[in-house]
Amino acid sequence: MNHLLARSLCSLTVLLCIAGPGEVEAADNVLTSSERRAGWQLLFDGKTSDGWMTSDSKPSRRPIEQSAINPHRCGAYMMVHKKMWTDFRLKLDFKISPRCNSGIFFRTWTLKKLNGRDVGFNGLEIAVDDTRTAGYHDTGALYDLVKPTRNAMKPALEWNQMELTCRGPLVRVVLNGVPVLKTNLDHFDKKHTRPDGTPHKFPFAFKDHPRRGYIGLQDHGADCWFKNINLLDLSKHPRQVKPPADRK
Repeated sequence: MNHLLARSLCSLTVLLCIAGPGEVEAADNVLTSSERRAGWQLLFDGKTSDGWMTSDSKPSRRPIEQSAINPHRCGAYMMVHKKMWTDFRLKLDFKISPRCNSGIFFRTWTLKKLNGRDVGFNGLEIAVDDTRTAGYHDTGALYDLVKPTRNAMKPALEWNQMELTCRGPLVRVVLNGVPVLKTNLDHFDKKHTRPDGTPHKFPFAFKDHPRRGYIGLQDHGADCWFKNINLLDLSKHPRQVKPPADRK
């Protein structure tokens, strides 16, 4: 064995030892072994729109690209996973185009357009926008209701990871490993009014908002991509708090 080959094998051995058994980086849109053991479900296979539909309950007009769902020009307000959820942890990766405005909807309790409003009024939204501020409409915000503590999003065209946890009235968002939002919807007990008395746009007291609904990926006029969409049903795993840490 020559000296160069010996050094290469030694380096590979060191890397494997550092990673440890079972710590190999997961491929996109595939559950890791620890995620499967913990009960996580893969909501998107990276190849097809199986399990998804538009908010008009039709197939998407937009093909899968970059092993991701792009809701822009899908044919409706958003792409929706066909199953409804109550308490859950959702993990996904997203990338946006410059000047993009999108969002991740949850607990959208009906896909019908009510009182002349778009379907977005039927659920809650975590904002995803190409901005650098941390206001009510910036990435990580509970749209128009709660500001993120900071804007932890990477620049446009770079991949981000978001974790959304919903348990009863509690909503929590972690963006790129940074906790950016934590709120209790029971405190929103008046229409058009936040707990601090400032106004918001919605004619609802979110204390009474249904706590079961669809998850959706919004088309708001620009390209955006979503992959590695994984969910842990907390109604089946109520003690699960932290997600597995072996997806790098």
